[in-house]
Amino acid sequence: MSREGKQVTVALDTLGCKLNQAETELIADRLCRAGCCRVASATEADIYILNTCTVTHVADRKSRHLLRLAHRRNPEAVIIAAGCYAQRVPDELKRLEGVSLVLDNAAKMRLPQLLADRGYLKDVAGEDSVDSGLRSRSFIRVQDGCQNRCAYCIVSEVRPQERSFAPEDIIAGINGKTAAGYREVVLTGTEVGAYQYASLGLAGLLERILAQTDIARLRLSSLQPNEITHEFISLWQDPRLCSHFHLSLQSGSDAVLRRMRRRYNRECYAEAVSLIRSMVTDVAITTDVIVGFPGETDAEFAQSYEFCRRMGFARIHVFPYSSRPGTEAAQMPDKVSAAVKRERLQKMLALAEESAAAFRQQYMGREVPALWEQQAGGVWSGLTGNYIRVYTRSSLDLANHISKVKLEKLHRDGVWGNSP
Repeated sequence: MSREGKQVTVALDTLGCKLNQAETELIADRLCRAGCCRVASATEADIYILNTCTVTHVADRKSRHLLRLAHRRNPEAVIIAAGCYAQRVPDELKRLEGVSLVLDNAAKMRLPQLLADRGYLKDVAGEDSVDSGLRSRSFIRVQDGCQNRCAYCIVSEVRPQERSFAPEDIIAGINGKTAAGYREVVLTGTEVGAYQYASLGLAGLLERILAQTDIARLRLSSLQPNEITHEFISLWQDPRLCSHFHLSLQSGSDAVLRRMRRRYNRECYAEAVSLIRSMVTDVAITTDVIVGFPGETDAEFAQSYEFCRRMGFARIHVFPYSSRPGTEAAQMPDKVSAAVKRERLQKMLALAEESAAAFRQQYMGREVPALWEQQAGGVWSGLTGNYIRVYTRSSLDLANHISKVKLEKLHRDGVWGNSP
């Protein structure tokens, strides 16, 4: 509640990774418990919070744009910039017109108390149940921080301290989401595979979650290929674990991977993919690829392109290399020109579209379960366990239900289906 006794409205936006999304959920939940009402946009809000990303210069630009837009549309709102961009260069954001508060990654998790200290909230200890307006899938952070120090990545600078959260707290969080009606939880972190709490690693955490929760579907956000073992993948005998693995690649050239300081090579990556596919039915493997890394030759790009083609990814997130001040790669010679980067980006994006369509095509005519999330104009969209976006037309309220759908034809970024 505000000092005037009126309920404070708050809008939150998120840029970047699934960890950011998980942290935005936590912030939203805490603000709602403190008496705030979550609204859809900055135009309606007393307080606007942007959880920023700084992984590329494009993410920085998007952050500045959203903050300026929020102030322009609602000059009276309290504008808060939080997260990784705020951690890296807070003074840049403090200079933006309308920005009232800039919070790093640690401070943003104390937002209710900080707002109370400034008189925007009256009580941060309330436990009233308030709908935070989140989706049917919930993101739960299990780990934070990265010490890999890949040559191109700024994340180890803005999230430098590795920490894993207590399994009891994670399980309690999942059970709370289940009680609230959520059907799927995504476990996320800066490096999920680095989870280690006392003697408990990620495999042990998954075993405990499967034994101590009733969540219908459990998904992991991202893993490294060198974290894939037979013992770990054997956990996917439990059908509640989604048959979807996001394995970071970044390049299909061993020479580029060495310059990036990645901790695997193409052979290790291919072995991880082969092991997963041999043990998990109908599995989708998605990845990230950077084109135009400093020094990337035509031959190295061709190797990367061919490796991606051979892997048959269900989805490839393609990024042009973005120089981040303070990283090793920013000082590397032989920068790839903007024109060459654009050319390689378009070629890799075309492969990504081709690969995604080929993956989805093999499921035509099959009935698969989908978790329905939202609808627009009578058309519902949802996700299968192996991360295929499905669309169907229904007059029923399918929100947050898992039901079978027969996949019939490629449609937009997914597949059109009909209920059997």
